[in-house]
Amino acid sequence: MALGVLIGAWIPGVSDSIDLIAYKGINIPIALGLIVMMYPPLAKVDYRTLPVVLKDKKLLSLSLILNWVVGPLFMFFLAAYFLSDRPELMTGVVLIGLARCIAMVLVWNDLADGDSTYGAALVALNSLFQVFTFSFYAWFFLTILPTWIGLGSILVDVPFTMVATNVGIYLGIPFVLGIGGRVVLIRLKGLSWYTDTYLPRIGPLTLISLLFTIVLMFSLQGARILDQTSDVLLVSIPLLLYFFGMWLLSYFAGMKLGVDEPRNRAVAFTAAGNNFELAIAVAIGVFGLHSSEAFVGVIGPLIEVPALLLLVQFSKRLSRHKI
Repeated sequence: MALGVLIGAWIPGVSDSIDLIAYKGINIPIALGLIVMMYPPLAKVDYRTLPVVLKDKKLLSLSLILNWVVGPLFMFFLAAYFLSDRPELMTGVVLIGLARCIAMVLVWNDLADGDSTYGAALVALNSLFQVFTFSFYAWFFLTILPTWIGLGSILVDVPFTMVATNVGIYLGIPFVLGIGGRVVLIRLKGLSWYTDTYLPRIGPLTLISLLFTIVLMFSLQGARILDQTSDVLLVSIPLLLYFFGMWLLSYFAGMKLGVDEPRNRAVAFTAAGNNFELAIAVAIGVFGLHSSEAFVGVIGPLIEVPALLLLVQFSKRLSRHKI
């Protein structure tokens, strides 16, 4: 993140050059980085077990309630409490809360040794919910709900195709590669080779691509992040409270239900993470590339990445303490 900020602030024209490598609003280098980043975790999943995974109705209900009721409401009220006098920043934070995590949660879950099959199942469900509900959620949380608590409404038109395109690129492509590659390679080389040789070889791609993507993202807004540090700090307060609050709520709720550790981690990281790619895309599409709403979208991963990495370590410490 620091390297990206320095590149964007000190090397003239870098952010503009990266911006130009785009197709229909999708930044090609960032999209490639995210797709490669998500491929190894998805390649590990045995998709034949997904129907069995989803039989636990209590845990599935917990995840859906956390993601689609508690999470958006929690983020909205945090944004309203801390940023009601800065509606443009509040809008950006609310958009992050509405974009449920369908991408980097696979990385956090993988690093925390969570249940990769269950994590993939939850990601698949969240992606479907996101395609069909995000436009309605954006309208309700930015146009209707603010008026109920005495704030001004914001007219937001989020096209269905914008959400579907982002979900298809950032989730659909790595999913297809993960499923197709697994089937083809196991048939050609056998399950033992795929598990013991191929997966360990591609594993480092996740962290390498994560670092590459973060450098690119922060180079785009490096100068602005340095110039508007007060806004970064202001936005970081509700975001930090959200990430830690949602993870702890989910994790300890799962413990109360008696959920095993790997699946509990998958649910907790799914509840805590957010789809900043979609939030940024919507903010740019609706408010413009250089808007404060888009700026908040970029700040999202500035806060989320270290917060979720700390939670990865925290979850491992909790497990060792139990043992």
